[in-house]
Amino acid sequence: MDWKIELIHVPVSDVDRAKEFYTRIGFNPDHDHQVNDELRFVQMTPPGSACSIAFGTGLGNSLEPGQQNTIQVVVPDADEALAHLRGLGVAANGVDDQAWGRFVTFDDPDGNTWTLQELPDYGAQE
Repeated sequence: MDWKIELIHVPVSDVDRAKEFYTRIGFNPDHDHQVNDELRFVQMTPPGSACSIAFGTGLGNSLEPGQQNTIQVVVPDADEALAHLRGLGVAANGVDDQAWGRFVTFDDPDGNTWTLQELPDYGAQE
């Protein structure tokens, strides 16, 4: 089973300045959403990359061991990923179905949380 890293969070002090910089050096500004006064999410992809970066406000970007909870990996099948992890003795949380994907989460030995996402079939929604 392939697991692909597709989103890496980058802590920044000024979201607009960072967005301008990454756009200037050629990153595609994929998404910029102000969820509420405390939460803004910006996602940008380097040219030709399958992995994007994300930054914003209210994203919980603490880099202390056990507090990283922003790593997301795309998998082809959430149910298969869950079975695989549990088969290895990893205490993974069951599949969480959302409109934007199906998610499985688990913690590493330090308590850092990883999220696995099965992407929705966007072609089926047309």
